[in-house]
Amino acid sequence: MTMARAETRTKERGESPVQTFISRHGGMMPSFAAVLILILLFIGGEIFLRGDFITPRNISALLLDNAVLLVLAVGMTFVILTGGIDLSVGSVMAFTGILGAKMLGDGVPVGIAIPAILLGGAAIGLLIGILVQYFGVQPFIASLAGLFLGRGLAYIVSLSSIKVENDAVLWLQSTRIRLGDWYITPTGIIALTTVAVAAFVLHLTRFGRTIYAIGGNEQSARLMGLKVGRAKIAAYVISGFCAGLAGLLLTAYSGAGYPRNGIGTELDAIAAVVIGGTLLTGGRGYVLGSMVGVFVYGTIKTIINFMGAEQSWMQIIVGSLLLLFIVVQRAIVARSEGRR
Repeated sequence: MTMARAETRTKERGESPVQTFISRHGGMMPSFAAVLILILLFIGGEIFLRGDFITPRNISALLLDNAVLLVLAVGMTFVILTGGIDLSVGSVMAFTGILGAKMLGDGVPVGIAIPAILLGGAAIGLLIGILVQYFGVQPFIASLAGLFLGRGLAYIVSLSSIKVENDAVLWLQSTRIRLGDWYITPTGIIALTTVAVAAFVLHLTRFGRTIYAIGGNEQSARLMGLKVGRAKIAAYVISGFCAGLAGLLLTAYSGAGYPRNGIGTELDAIAAVVIGGTLLTGGRGYVLGSMVGVFVYGTIKTIINFMGAEQSWMQIIVGSLLLLFIVVQRAIVARSEGRR
C-alpha cells in the first residue's frame, strides 16, 4: 500500500522515476558522485600506468600517506554539519605536533605527552566554540583567531624542527601489519577507527542527530528542545581534538615536530569534506563521504606524482572538483527548497 501511494503521488506530480530518486536521495548524490570519481581515478590510473597502479602497495600507501588528512576531515565534518567552519586545524596540528616533540625531547613520559597534546587541541577547539556560541562571533572569524593562536603557540614552543626519538611514537608509523602484499600501519588503524567512531556518533546517537538538526535549521532545533549550544561547542572541541590527534600522527609520520607544518592543510580538509558530499551550509553529509573525499584527494596526488607533473596541477584539479561539487550541492538545495 505504501509503495502504491508513493507511485500515485509521483504520477500526480508528473515526476519521472529518476526525478523521484533524486528528490528522495538528493542528500546522498554528492557522496555517490565522489565514489564514482574515485572509481574513475582508479581506472584512469590503471590505464595510464598499464596495470601498475591498482596494486596492494599503492592502495596501502594511500591510507598511509593520508591518515593525517583523514583525521582532520573527520573533525571538520562535525563542524561543517553544524553550518560552521574551522580554519584553525592546520595550525593546531602544528602546535600539538611541536609541543609533543618538545615534551618527549625533554623526557616527559609518552603517557603524559600524548594526552597533553590531545587536550591542547581540544582546548583551542573549546575556545573557538565558546566564541561562536556565546559571543556571537562568526565561525570564520573565530576559527581564524584560532589559526593565529595555534601558529603563534607553535612558534613559542620552538622556531626550529625538533626530532622525535621516542620509540613508542615512531612505532606508530614504522610498524607494518601485513596480510600478504597488503599492509597497514598503526597510524592507518587510528585514522580508520576515528572514522568508525565518528560515523557511529553521528548516525546512532542523540548528539549526532542534534548536529544534523542544527545544520538543517538551528531555530527549529532550539524549538524542539535540543541542546544546541552544547552540541555546537562540542563540534568544535571534536575538531580541535582531531587536530591534536593529527599532530601526533604527523609527528610519527615525519619523525619530527615543526612549527610551520600544516600551512594550508585546513583548506585541504575542507576540500575533502565538500568533495565527499557534505554541504557547506550544514545539515547534510556523511563522515564516510569525507573519507572518500580524502581518498579522491590522495589518489589525484598519487597520479600526479606518477606522471611527474607539476604540483600546481594538483591545486587546479582539486579546485575544479570543489567548484563542481559546490554547484551540484547548490542545485540539490535549491531543488529541495523548491519542493517545500
